Amino acid sequence: MADTDLLFRTDDSTDARSAKGPVLPANLEAEAAFLGAVLIDNKVIEELTTPLMADHFHEPVHQRIYERVLKLLDRNSVATPVTLKPYFESDEALKQLGGTTYLAQLTADGQGLLHPRELADQIYDLALLRELVSVGRNLVEGALDTSDEVEPLRKIEMAEADLYRVAEGATTGSEAQTFRKAAFGALEVVQAAMNSGGRFSGKTTGLDTINDKTSGLHNSDLVILAGRPAMGKTSLATNIAFNAARRLMDDLKTGIEADKSPGAGVAFFSLEMSADQLATRILAEQAEISSEKLRSGKLSREEFQRLSFASQELTDLPLYIDDTPALTIGALRTRARRLKRRHNIGLVIVDYLQLLQGSGRASDNRVNEISEISRGLKTLAKELHVPVIALSQLSRQVEQREDKRPQLADLRESGSIEQDADMVWFIFRAEYYHNATKPDTPDETSSEEVRMKYAEWEARHLELVNKATLIVAKQRHGSTGNVPLLFHSEFTKFSSPEVRNYEEYE
Repeated sequence: MADTDLLFRTDDSTDARSAKGPVLPANLEAEAAFLGAVLIDNKVIEELTTPLMADHFHEPVHQRIYERVLKLLDRNSVATPVTLKPYFESDEALKQLGGTTYLAQLTADGQGLLHPRELADQIYDLALLRELVSVGRNLVEGALDTSDEVEPLRKIEMAEADLYRVAEGATTGSEAQTFRKAAFGALEVVQAAMNSGGRFSGKTTGLDTINDKTSGLHNSDLVILAGRPAMGKTSLATNIAFNAARRLMDDLKTGIEADKSPGAGVAFFSLEMSADQLATRILAEQAEISSEKLRSGKLSREEFQRLSFASQELTDLPLYIDDTPALTIGALRTRARRLKRRHNIGLVIVDYLQLLQGSGRASDNRVNEISEISRGLKTLAKELHVPVIALSQLSRQVEQREDKRPQLADLRESGSIEQDADMVWFIFRAEYYHNATKPDTPDETSSEEVRMKYAEWEARHLELVNKATLIVAKQRHGSTGNVPLLFHSEFTKFSSPEVRNYEEYE
């Protein structure tokens, strides 16, 4: 049977011929031939490159046969017409095909052994087409519904989500996992940590002290990065985005596969800054040139050469910036799905959460709207199986306390942010608050008391300058505590201290 014949065959069963409307794409002969190949040689399944499941078969009898074959193989048993027979003797649908003798008929000619992978690919592709038909049917039915409760934008978002699942091959949605499969996944995470020298198992932040504390950024996790204005939230987020993307770019150039790299392609949703401003900030960080110099254009020839070199070096950086303002949480999820499908992004960053909008149903209550947004971000992390970092504002009550260190209760507008988050980070720079208390600089006429007061302030300033603390206030997978960082304000760049005296950051 030629490959082209298999591709264009459709379901020619009696039910299909009698049904009104177009026939769903299917190839029952290909399904039978593939099942025959599997029953002759069980190793066929091990050699498949397509994630074929029982639900990908169109004929219900074929679905049940393939499902039983997988169960037998999972128990290290052999799947043959003989071993399958006891499970199908009372199958009414199989009786219409000749009973258990149909199992033997599947292996009669063995044609499927000539090209089992091609057969599996066709079964899989036709299943996706059937699912696409279903999505299209639901889309048309929804579009024809003109009742008052209809929300067109919501229907578009739902259609996008359905299309994404089809593109990912999830024709039946998410299924419950056996503990066996989940345990293997857990072992892979542990192995990744071992391969990194026992340092971290998730996506890298590029900052060793954070990686040490959190073991990296983990798939499906929602990380809230919060802080008061001027603490450096956006700077830290851009640093992490660049570091993850740079690591992936470098690993790909050395032949390391993307799924083996701790780096990641990054989708950065900047609702506050434009893409040009964000790119300028990243170039300033990497070329170590003051942002003020870049804005004013007052660069030396050597500085311009550094900037030009950094720009050329980062041409292939897998960092995608979306600066669309006033996004709804539904629109953001739609755009993230597209980036995942087109560029296989491994990290999503949102700057910042309070600038997102809800669906509109809860817009009359800001607390409910923020709750909807935080749940949507957590759902996105699980759906795309990537870490999501969302920046968040803190309430002004921080400024009213003597101790300016943020706490979980300071998260602005909704306790659901804390509830939905897997990790909550606060960025804190004592230097910023200390500078606000700077006394007047003494001169020759100043009293000894004034001089002493300024000397005390200056001594404390030297202790705090360029130091920052990342407070891990919540972590589902580990302990909380303080992470020491260095902040180079002229370049808006964070780094990890070489000598990590944690007591200085308490």
